[in-house]
Order: sequence, then structure tokens, then C-alpha cells
Amino acid sequence: MVGTIEQKLASLGITLHTPRSPVANYVPFVRTGNLLTVSGQVCYAPDGTLIAKGKLGAGLTLEQGAAAARGCAINLLAQLKVATGDLDRVMRVVRLGGFINSAPDFLDGPKVMNGASDLMVDVFGDKGRHARTTVGVASLPSDAAVEVDGMFEII
Repeated sequence: MVGTIEQKLASLGITLHTPRSPVANYVPFVRTGNLLTVSGQVCYAPDGTLIAKGKLGAGLTLEQGAAAARGCAINLLAQLKVATGDLDRVMRVVRLGGFINSAPDFLDGPKVMNGASDLMVDVFGDKGRHARTTVGVASLPSDAAVEVDGMFEII
């Protein structure tokens, strides 16, 4: 039987794919007590291509960045599904951390991160409202435009 959150994802046209394996010496997620931390997810599409490559404010638009952040959030959900077995076990999205590959004068990183934040609220409702950090960075793996990590309360 498909859970409520999976039904919500389907209504949004989102199908979770098998998440990518770590590319270095880390694990995709760690649980301690009721908190699950998911490692940073780069903006890879299910086919392995980057949703957006390069720097925001130097070739990439705010809209492309928000779409990349949304893709990162979908990848977080895919890891979360593997970690929990059932997304209905998520009691709260506690925190998202966003890393935006930015030109030095790009100041709209928080608007880019709304692509990830908005999806969490769309999927989880009020339980999706979270604390957040957004940081502009000089580069990301594979020249990805965005990377997002997350912390979730689960049962």
C-alpha cells in the first residue's frame, strides 16, 4: 500500500528514483535517536545528468537555480525513503542546508533555495517547514549549481 506522502509525490508528478551512491568516504545518511541527517545531494536528474551546471549569476538564472534546488530536494527524499522505508515516518523536516555555486556578486541564494524549501512544504505540509542555511560557494562537485543536505525527525 502506498503511503500518504508517496501519494502526494505522485500528485506532484514526482517519482523517486534509486539514489546515487556516495562518491567519497561518507555515508548517505546517519540516524541518531529520532534524527536522520541526509548527506548533501547534488542536483542530479534521475538519468545522472546535472539539472543545472555552472554558477548562479554567471550564466545560470535564478529560475534554473531554483529548479536545481528542487531536484536536490527530490534526491533528499529518495535517500530518505531508503533510510526509513516509508516517508510517512517523517514527523518533521528539521533543517535544510543549501550550497549555491555562485558568482561573487550573486545575492539571491535564498531565492534559489526556495526551490528545495517549497517542495518540502508542498510534500509534508506544515511538517515541511524548517530551519535553513543558504551559503554561496566558489564551486561544487561536477560544477553542479546547487547541493542541499537535510535533517529530519522520524519515528
